[in-house]
Amino acid sequence: MKPLAGIRVLDLSRVLAGPYCTALMADLGAEIIKIEPPQGDDYRHIGPFKDGESALFTLNNRGKQSVVLDLKNPADLELAQGIAARVDVVVENFRPGVAERLGLGADALRAANPGLVYCSISGFGQQGPFRDLPAYDLVVQAMSGLMAGTGEEGGAPLKTGESVADLIAGLFASWSIMAALVQRGRTGQGATLDVAMYDALFSMLTTSHALHFYAGQAPQRVGNRHPLSTPFGCYATRDGQVVIAVLSSKQFAALAALIGAPEAADDPRFASDESRTTHEPAVKGLIEAWSSGLTTEQAVAALTGVGIPTAPIWDIAKAAGNEHSHARGLVSQLPHATLGTAPSVGQPVRFDGEKPVAAHSAPQLGGDLQAVLRQLGLEDRA
Repeated sequence: MKPLAGIRVLDLSRVLAGPYCTALMADLGAEIIKIEPPQGDDYRHIGPFKDGESALFTLNNRGKQSVVLDLKNPADLELAQGIAARVDVVVENFRPGVAERLGLGADALRAANPGLVYCSISGFGQQGPFRDLPAYDLVVQAMSGLMAGTGEEGGAPLKTGESVADLIAGLFASWSIMAALVQRGRTGQGATLDVAMYDALFSMLTTSHALHFYAGQAPQRVGNRHPLSTPFGCYATRDGQVVIAVLSSKQFAALAALIGAPEAADDPRFASDESRTTHEPAVKGLIEAWSSGLTTEQAVAALTGVGIPTAPIWDIAKAAGNEHSHARGLVSQLPHATLGTAPSVGQPVRFDGEKPVAAHSAPQLGGDLQAVLRQLGLEDRA
């Protein structure tokens, strides 16, 4: 039994945050009914493509059923409302106010279905001065404080390589839905959830919060090193870089001995994590005098041998293809109508030693209308 078996979700969302949320729920056994416009979710038309299938759509819509409805058509809108009356959860990421104008807002749907958990995902939330700003990941990264604190020392602000604002909002949306379902189990009442990408990403900036609210400092861009701890970053080797993560004085003493500078452990400049960060260039110079003469593989082996947290920097092929990733089942091959099987990266948590993933990959556009209507007892609406 998967944890969410028996939970039925109407997915009105498109592109990334909402679909990521419902894909996580599909992995855990929820039945996801995805409503798409006649042209399909926008992500169906964004590459890269394989045999005409969008990789991004395939990865983020696993385990769902697709029903095509034109919500501007009164009959199709009535059918969507009929589906909403028979589900446990609705997820939408229209612009604030659009769902209400369509007749699919939280108040209307919860009036017809009091136990409904209704989750809205948007860029800046359903209320507030910024609510109508465009909900693009880049916009949220720029305004949240993340970009200002990310980048090379002395360099320009940088975004992350992934759409983290979308993904984090989708993760918090799934988390809040689960909490609301637990509450419904106790009270019988549903909930209206307001998930903002801005709020979600801002909540994750713990180091920036510590510097701003407690130390009265503006976070500075420091490249690949940690802004508060040293040595905690990337160091040059003969053929690349090695990651070293040291927090305690005991670890620093072991590192100092390894690199041939045992006296550094007694140097007042390096007596604490804070003082080492103050004198970070000197610490880096000591380490790289040692590491630059070794290959990354040699440096990792030496550091591991004395208990120092360390790693090489892998690309996605190595991260996906190593023996540990295989043992953990990070990538699954799911049945797909066009591709035969499609690689999928499902939710990462193991339940009693098992990792639940969706039973199949992404659906064909509109291919599940009749099956959904039969399941819901709505055959007469077709």
